[in-house]
Amino acid sequence: MQYLDFEQPIADLEGKIEELKNLSNVSDGVLDEEIKSLKKRVDNLRESIFTNLTRWQRVQLARHPDRPYTLDYIDRITDEFIELHGDRYHSDDKAIVGGLASVDGQSVMIIGHQKGRDTKARQYRNFGMANPEGYRKAYRLMKLAEKFEIPIITFLDTPGAYPGLEAEERGQAEAIAKNLKMMATLKVPFISIVIGEGASGGAIGIGMGNEVYMMENTWYSVISPESCSSILWKTWDYKEQAAAVLKLTAPDLKELKVIDGVIPEPLGGAHRDYDQAASSLKKQIKESLKRLKKLKPEKLVEQRIDKYAAMGQWKTIK
Repeated sequence: MQYLDFEQPIADLEGKIEELKNLSNVSDGVLDEEIKSLKKRVDNLRESIFTNLTRWQRVQLARHPDRPYTLDYIDRITDEFIELHGDRYHSDDKAIVGGLASVDGQSVMIIGHQKGRDTKARQYRNFGMANPEGYRKAYRLMKLAEKFEIPIITFLDTPGAYPGLEAEERGQAEAIAKNLKMMATLKVPFISIVIGEGASGGAIGIGMGNEVYMMENTWYSVISPESCSSILWKTWDYKEQAAAVLKLTAPDLKELKVIDGVIPEPLGGAHRDYDQAASSLKKQIKESLKRLKKLKPEKLVEQRIDKYAAMGQWKTIK
């Protein structure tokens, strides 16, 4: 288990527990009470730390290398999954995965960003940063779902759309803009969930749902704290202050009415218990599908347009 810097006190105690366990194996359980006491201290310490997280600490948790990714959730919440490939224009972008699946008998189209666990996988998935062909693949799959009246679920987890020259040459901005226009008028239920990082157009490019949710320890913003810091202070050193003023966490965005709800995670983060995190995610998906399936196609479109038109603050001057 990899520990973040603010988890170091927990790491130290759990290290002592492991040492005592090894000694206990040769001392006939003499140390069992001491181990039990230390475990209780760890539980109390973890609760104290994770109920008072700063915004920057939640950003760190969203980026945790052991955090469950799209395919981890798909494996746990679906009965079967058939991945579909390619954008029919250029290639198959491995940073976005998508396909048909079944959630307790309900057919759905699931699309999401996918990161890698090791160096080879991260390069293969381009660190979860999609190229234009990734967004065009998502476009194709969403229109396919609409054709067969299948609800759409998207998982957002990206540091942003790929900023390389070749992506711009192939129309990165146009691909995302086209997706936004299309998603606004989809005639099927559409649920979007931030499961990790939700950065800028890279996230919203597949995330314009009727209902939008965030896992408890994720972030969703037009810009990352580091980039914001580099623009305002010409250095990354103020990323913690930037995270604080951006108000990019799930509770912040729920209060600002940008999202519809917060999905709870296991204490310590989703990486601590994949199954529990997936169970909470699946519960929310089923509740949302049950609610949205009652709406007629034209009402789904109207609700989605009204939702995004109502965001922000403005005044009408006569």
